[in-house]
Amino acid sequence: MVDYSKWKDIEISDDEDDTHPNIDTPSLFRWRHQARMERMEERKREKEELEKKKNETLQKLKETKQKIDKLEKEQVITEDLDSMKKALQQLELEEMKVIEKEQELEKKEKLTPWNVDTIAQPGFAKTVINTKPRRTDEDADLPDDIKEQKMKDFIKENEKKLKKFGMLRKHDDSKAYLQENPQLVCENTANYLVIWCMNLEMEEKHDLMEHVAHQCICMQYILELSKQLNIDPRACVGSFFSRIQIAEVEYKKSFDDELTAFKDRIRKRAAEKIAEVIKEAEEEEKKTRLGPGGLDPLEVFNSLPEPLQKCFESQDIPLLQKTISEMPEDEARYHMKRCIDSGLWVPDANSKQNGDEEEPIYSEAKDVPTPDPE
Repeated sequence: MVDYSKWKDIEISDDEDDTHPNIDTPSLFRWRHQARMERMEERKREKEELEKKKNETLQKLKETKQKIDKLEKEQVITEDLDSMKKALQQLELEEMKVIEKEQELEKKEKLTPWNVDTIAQPGFAKTVINTKPRRTDEDADLPDDIKEQKMKDFIKENEKKLKKFGMLRKHDDSKAYLQENPQLVCENTANYLVIWCMNLEMEEKHDLMEHVAHQCICMQYILELSKQLNIDPRACVGSFFSRIQIAEVEYKKSFDDELTAFKDRIRKRAAEKIAEVIKEAEEEEKKTRLGPGGLDPLEVFNSLPEPLQKCFESQDIPLLQKTISEMPEDEARYHMKRCIDSGLWVPDANSKQNGDEEEPIYSEAKDVPTPDPE
C-alpha cells in the first residue's frame, strides 16, 4: 500500500486564504511568505551549525583516542593520560548531545508542513545533450588545382551513384539513398549535378535537365542548412527531407522559387555556351579559308559591287576583264587587290615570271564560299 499520510499536512498557498476586506491582501501574503522564508533560513543555519559542531566533535574524538592508544602502547601512566581520558568522556557526552539535537531537528523538519518552496526538489542537476558533429571545411584552404583533382577523383569513384541519385524522383528514396551513401552529401555532388544539368540542356534534353535540377537544389539546400546550423551536412539529410515533405507554405515556396531561378540560369548559360561554341567553330573555319593576304574570301565577296559578284559566281574570266576595264582604275585596283589577298583569284604565274608590270590577267578563279544561311 502507498502511504499518502505525508500529503495531509501541506501548507496551503497564501493566495488561497480568505482575508478581511480592510486588510491589504498582497501585503499580507508578502509578509507571510517573508516570515516563512526567514523561518526556513533559520532552520537551515541551525542545521549547518550543528553539522559543523558534529564534525569538530568527531575530529577531536578521533585525535584523543589516537593519543590515548599511543600512550597505552608505550605503557606510560601519567597525568596526561588521565586528563585525556576525562576529555574523551566529555567529548563522548558532547557527541551524544549533538546526536540528540540532530534527531530533534529531523523530527521537527518532518512535522513542518510542506509549502510551495519545499514541496518539490530537483532530482538531479545534470543535463546530457546529444550534440551533432560540427561542420568542417577541409578543402577551403586548398589550391585550385588540388581541389580540381579531388573533384575528378570523387567523380571517378562515385559517378554511377551520382547519376542514380540524380535520377531519383521521390523524397523518401532520395533520403534513404543519401543515408546509405553519406559520402555523396558534399559540395562535389552539387557541382557535378550543375555540370550535368548544363550538358543536358545543351543536348536539348530539357525534361531530364529539369528533373536533375530538382535533385541539385535538394543537395544545395542540405548544404545551406549545414552552414546555418554549423553541423556536418550528413546530419542534415533527415531534417531537410522531413521539412520539405511537411510542405510548409513559405519553405516550399522558397524551394520552388530557387528551383525555377536555377533552371532559368541553366537555360541562359547553356544558350551562351552554345553561342560560344558556334563562334569558335566559325572562327576556326574562317582561319582555314583565309587567303594569302589574310582576308576572308566570303567577306571580300560580300563587299564587291554586284557586277563583280556576278563575274565571280559565273567564274567568267572574259566578263570579269570587261567589267574591270569599265570601272574607274583606282576602284578596280582596290577590289582586285582584295580579291588576290583573299585568294578568290590567282594571278597568271607566267606573267609574274616575265616581270610584266601591266595590269595582271587572272587565269584561275576559286569557288566562292557559300554563306552559312544561319
